[in-house]
Amino acid sequence: MDSARFYISRLLGMVGVLLVLAFMIFVLQRYTPADPVRVKLGANAQPALVKAERHRLGYDDPLPVQYFNYVKGLLHGDLQDSLRTRHPVTTDLSNAIPATLELTIFALVIALTLALILGIASAARARGAGVLRVFMVAGASAPVFLLALLGLLLFYRRLHWLPSTGRTKYLDAPTGPTKFLTVDSVIHGRFDVLSDSIQHMILPAFCLAIGPAVSIGRVLRSSILTNLRSDYVRTARSKGLREHAVLWRHTVRNSLGAALSMSGLQIGLMFAGVVVIESIFAWPGIGFYTVQAIPRLDFPAIAGVTLFLGVIYVIVNTGVEILQGVADPRLRV
Repeated sequence: MDSARFYISRLLGMVGVLLVLAFMIFVLQRYTPADPVRVKLGANAQPALVKAERHRLGYDDPLPVQYFNYVKGLLHGDLQDSLRTRHPVTTDLSNAIPATLELTIFALVIALTLALILGIASAARARGAGVLRVFMVAGASAPVFLLALLGLLLFYRRLHWLPSTGRTKYLDAPTGPTKFLTVDSVIHGRFDVLSDSIQHMILPAFCLAIGPAVSIGRVLRSSILTNLRSDYVRTARSKGLREHAVLWRHTVRNSLGAALSMSGLQIGLMFAGVVVIESIFAWPGIGFYTVQAIPRLDFPAIAGVTLFLGVIYVIVNTGVEILQGVADPRLRV
């Protein structure tokens, strides 16, 4: 019963946060200095045409009615039309989101792998852990855009190890059915495209991953060191278990709660860094889409991207809380 109440409360809280997020985006979109109708029709549009378009969009309705219609449209997938592309924002996002998700998932795998290595190796005082820690902290201390530019200068221009921009060099690369280039290349048997797409992802994904990896690794290291001094670990040692078994069987699992919480926060920051990374590497995702929308005052596109990132952030953190409850049953009470 307590477990069911725990999960239901987390899901209801997620719905409440999403409604508040939609309200904030609605208010910002309605009270921006620029008139979206004027931006859409042009500065020289006739007043009668502007009035008719404003009525068609519902901008002359009372604010509660506008908000209700806005949320109703969101539930039906209506994010309005982009003022720049003249296409529905939902259509634009459906084309851009797979590229961003593919890059972010790849970066998350790198971040979690480096975090585990850093946290466990540092806590266990493994050989070379100090050098790895210094290297990763130095990389995380640099701004994301500077790290990306340094990576391009070193690995692309000087060493010629990695490509610079885009998702692939192949013009005939498969575009379906999933729109994830690595998955589609496997489905179509294009392993040359698979290899090339992974090479294109390494540099931008590493730039996204280094900061979260250090943050998660530090929290994991601190949690492991705290648990290594606990009574149950001393009991395990007194039974004659080897230090390796004590670390992996008894300590690491009990130390994952704090690392999971930090992972949820860092995923949100990772999506925020996507805007910078995609603009530098010309990665055709939602970050690059946002950069193109801002100079044109394309508020529906900006609002759609903001809403998508907010939904992802809320869902991920809710999932993290649920996973914490699964890992530590005491949190469900």
